[in-house]
Amino acid sequence: MLGFLFRGLTASPARGSALFDAATAEARRPVWYVEAGVPDTLDGRFAVLATVTAMTIVRLEQLGDDGTALSVALTERFIEVMESEHRELGIGDPTLGKTVRKLVGSLSWRTDFIRNVVSHSGDWREAARDGLYKEEPVAGALDAAAASLQDTWTRLARCDVASLIEGKIR
Repeated sequence: MLGFLFRGLTASPARGSALFDAATAEARRPVWYVEAGVPDTLDGRFAVLATVTAMTIVRLEQLGDDGTALSVALTERFIEVMESEHRELGIGDPTLGKTVRKLVGSLSWRTDFIRNVVSHSGDWREAARDGLYKEEPVAGALDAAAASLQDTWTRLARCDVASLIEGKIR
């Protein structure tokens, strides 16, 4: 009842949050850290999340105006979460902006790279090596990472805007 009276004071779900939650769930799959050998660290988890988010943005770009609008919402949500998480880690105002800009730049680089992989080369091994690892991965890990990236892309490619709005990656 009070929500009706104070509608402007009642928090509404953030735009793009369902899709960001789906990308986060995808990035938390054990395959990335067990079979693919991505380090289970803040940096490793960020690399997977940023790569999955970049793949999602590229898929949304393929879906026209509705997809573009959702891609903007997803990017905004990514920025909100990165800022919030880094505040919780104790990064204060003087350096927070610089840190978040660096993270957004990393997402942008990955998005450009995935765009190129999808439209030209299709080399998921290269995407895995450049997007997920700081050092050369152990034997077999790169193949597992490439297969996981390709699987994620295949599932994203089956999605329409409506399912992505709901945060459903098939």
